Amino acid sequence: MIDYVKGTVEELTPTYAVIDCSGIGYRCEISLPTFTAIEGKQQVKLLVHEAIREDAWTLYGFTDERERNLFRLLIGVSGVGAGTARMILSALSVPELEASIMNGDHVRLKGVKGIGAKTAQRIIVDLKDKVKPTDDGSILPLPTSTGNIASTPAFDESLAALVMLGFPRAQSEKVLKKLFGADPGLKVEAAIKQALAIL
Repeated sequence: MIDYVKGTVEELTPTYAVIDCSGIGYRCEISLPTFTAIEGKQQVKLLVHEAIREDAWTLYGFTDERERNLFRLLIGVSGVGAGTARMILSALSVPELEASIMNGDHVRLKGVKGIGAKTAQRIIVDLKDKVKPTDDGSILPLPTSTGNIASTPAFDESLAALVMLGFPRAQSEKVLKKLFGADPGLKVEAAIKQALAIL
């Protein structure tokens, strides 16, 4: 069992990272918080969760033990797979997710793509006694102004990540144009997180 990988970042996107460990490249699926934590770094250490099936062996990487623990708790809930768990952790920060579960805030959980009312309630019921929030879990309001922008690296990277996460390109592009029109200096993680709340 792989507990962590430590090495050089060979490739990094908002959805996965390839880490070179002594000449072997390990592809780890990652969340937005992990992407932000390792962006710009050459040497990193990612805590790993292995998902092994008959047709696939997938590694999920995390810089934070709390996030990995939450990921493991989420995939233990009936109806929540690894992809959905990663989507939840990309849409909500660890403190936000912990607070949502503890406060029974199924509305916020339902705002994540792929999470219906029943699944949101099941997550809360199953995990309420297993998590303890350490922060207030407040969320920032979304910008409301609109605008058309020229393509930028942050815009392109955000769009590519949303498409890889399964959102239609045209719809994603429309939402991102509004977000970057309101705030041209928007960072990739913030753009994707805000887009996930809208899509």
